[in-house]
Amino acid sequence: MNKKIKTIVSIFAFALFIVIAIFMYNILSKKISTQNDMDITQNKDEISQSDQDVEKEKTKAPDFTVLDADGNTVKLSDMFGKPIVLNFWASWCLACKSEMPEFNKVYKETGDDVTFMMIDLVDGQQETKEKGEQYIKKQDFSFPVYFDIKQDAADTYGIVSLPTTIFIDKDGYIITGAEGAIDAKTLKNGIDLIK
Repeated sequence: MNKKIKTIVSIFAFALFIVIAIFMYNILSKKISTQNDMDITQNKDEISQSDQDVEKEKTKAPDFTVLDADGNTVKLSDMFGKPIVLNFWASWCLACKSEMPEFNKVYKETGDDVTFMMIDLVDGQQETKEKGEQYIKKQDFSFPVYFDIKQDAADTYGIVSLPTTIFIDKDGYIITGAEGAIDAKTLKNGIDLIK
């Protein structure tokens, strides 16, 4: 009887621990999420600061080097001069896969007006350049893909979650960004902010 009570109490204590852990995780993740998420749904007309204040607050996009599909090195700074949609992804990432058709559609609609840099985070194990290339080819995506073989781009931008999208204006300043999959409407809102 005593052993039964101990077992029941242990199970109850463990279940209580799990409930508390889940509750604390939800609270902390909401706090961190609100601190890290960037709002790309804002309208240009809603920005109330003067142009000078906005200019002072802009952050220059840190440079990095990646490889293009042909193995040539490409720097982010080489792309300055046009608005840039910078997207970090991997072929194993389900959320990345869910948003990529939307990115391809918007890429085709924007033409040469916006530069898309779709950065495949290649770790050499879970994600390889070959896996990324095969996925893009199989899906018949037409946007340009770059490969972060040395994790230079991911480290420079502190990428901890895939997908992550960053919107950079033509002068090379980060305007906004989003963690997690986004749809075509949100992508277009972000592009409107960098045009």
